[in-house]
Amino acid sequence: MPDDDRPSQEESGGRLQEALTARRDKLERLRTAGVEPFALGFDPTISAAELARRFGDLETGAETGERVKVAGRVLLLRRHGKLSFATLRDGTGDVQLFLTAADLGEEGYSLVDGLDLGDIVGAEGEVVKTKRGELSVKASRLTMLSKALRPLPEKWAGLKDPETRYRRRYLDFATNLDSRRVITARAAMLSALRRILDGQGFVEVETPALQSLPGGAVARPFVTHHAALDIDMYLRIAPELYLKRLLVGGLERVYEIGRNFRNEGTSTKYNPEFTMLEAYQAYGDYFTMMDLVEQLFREAALAVRGSLLFEFQGRELDMATPWRRSRLDELVSEAAGRTLTLSDEAGLRAAADEHHVHVEKGWAPGKILAELYEKLVEPNLFQPTWVMDIPREVSPLARPHRSTPGFTEHADLVVGGLEIAPVYSELTDPDEQRERFELQRAARAAGDDEAHTYDEDFVEALEHGMPPAGGLGFGVDRALIVLTNATSIREVILFPHLRPDPGRG
Repeated sequence: MPDDDRPSQEESGGRLQEALTARRDKLERLRTAGVEPFALGFDPTISAAELARRFGDLETGAETGERVKVAGRVLLLRRHGKLSFATLRDGTGDVQLFLTAADLGEEGYSLVDGLDLGDIVGAEGEVVKTKRGELSVKASRLTMLSKALRPLPEKWAGLKDPETRYRRRYLDFATNLDSRRVITARAAMLSALRRILDGQGFVEVETPALQSLPGGAVARPFVTHHAALDIDMYLRIAPELYLKRLLVGGLERVYEIGRNFRNEGTSTKYNPEFTMLEAYQAYGDYFTMMDLVEQLFREAALAVRGSLLFEFQGRELDMATPWRRSRLDELVSEAAGRTLTLSDEAGLRAAADEHHVHVEKGWAPGKILAELYEKLVEPNLFQPTWVMDIPREVSPLARPHRSTPGFTEHADLVVGGLEIAPVYSELTDPDEQRERFELQRAARAAGDDEAHTYDEDFVEALEHGMPPAGGLGFGVDRALIVLTNATSIREVILFPHLRPDPGRG
């Protein structure tokens, strides 16, 4: 509808108030007639999807003689005197009700007059195919299950505006099947991830989400206060250090799927609360974990998309072909058009100036190289790519590289310009870990509030001996962006974080 034809804010407010009043009036009429507008329960015998699967091939005008019970929200209602049609939406799809006074009786059909879009009803009747070829339930009984006292979004407004969809997510799911598919895609993906890990002997565990020290990643934490203990505590930014303690304790393969929290800004890639899979395997390394991530992501793709070849951002994404593996410094050198090394800080700073990448005066060469990578390389990696060997300065928990000084055995999987999964050969030397923590503590003292916290208890755990291990972190939400062809992380999180609604006090 053209903008000029849209009602003004005042008109919209007036129409909404009229609708609210009319629905309240219908509510009272139902109660006066002895109809309970908020039923205790109902027992559907078939879903919309199962109805379509079993009876979709019926001939036009066919009557099956088979009776079913269906329930759902009224999304479409057409009244024609003593004949009406209603479209219900349940958790699987849509089903049409064929409603007549002859089948329902005059008293039963009077309920149709009390219906509004958004009402939740149940119906019992015969499965038929109308003369127009519509698979329907020819209702002989109609039950009000929940009277909707507020209307669904009007057609002209709908839920096209992303901000409105995210704020009224329940309405988005109620009216938009594509949005609802995100829920089933997430469930299918998590099931696939667990199936692979459980099948390989990994044990799923739960570690604290409320921690006395934040750790496991370089990020700013959320801070809260424990009243009884009178101490500050932190929502976890990662479960890594607790999972590694389990390796010290003798568990050789562990994983956790849980919520992490980082006190950072929001964007199409970032949400302060997100879901992460972390897994650790004793006697593995980052090659072991790269292979495992590829298996996990491919299995998730098959569960969600049914194929390893699918569209993302208007291009074909190929998860079947062997994934590229390249060193970070080589990728940055290629993008910058010159050979860049950690030993040439002047060259790194010159490349940053040339490509308009901001770097701070006190940054070490490894951090400059990592910043160049983030700005020049990562956004342009579309097909699955492993970016290997991350500089030591930005990877405080990974093992030093076995053959290249200044780098760590840390690789990041990038797909569609999104970092999906870091993997590591884990650092098990307690003295090296203590030194890394000291460097991070110095960075924090210099003003870096995202530097890793010094965790002496974790160092002591390492001093008891931790087996060599590989670790991985798999970003569930970002992987879902790829697998559902979404444009923002908000689309794949059921209730994303938003700024306060200025329209509400």
